[in-house]
Amino acid sequence: MYQALYRSFRPETFDTLLGQEHIEKILKNQLATGTTGHAYLFCGTRGTGKTTTARLLAKALNCTAESGEKPCGECPSCKAIAEGNFVDVMEIDAASNRGVDDIRELRETVYFPPIQGKYKVYIID
Repeated sequence: MYQALYRSFRPETFDTLLGQEHIEKILKNQLATGTTGHAYLFCGTRGTGKTTTARLLAKALNCTAESGEKPCGECPSCKAIAEGNFVDVMEIDAASNRGVDDIRELRETVYFPPIQGKYKVYIID
């Protein structure tokens, strides 16, 4: 029986992200040098690691450890993001939130500065 890899294995670090070595290298270099972009677009077929990569980037951007280029997974920010309880990382299901009112609400929230972390991250899946 076929089971998608993303359902059974969710990488917690960039090093365990499979099949995306070039993306991992680019993001780690940008995080290390502090030259991250204001927006990223990850595209590809289902199960290729788009959402996982976005979550890892959100963790790395808001991690309170000193590493800089990768999330520690141990600090309160990393743990809260992994559990889905971090106020400044919002994951939005685009399939069910595609109305005009949904977009207006999203636009209103982006004007506020981050509350809990260094950066606000919106993951539109």
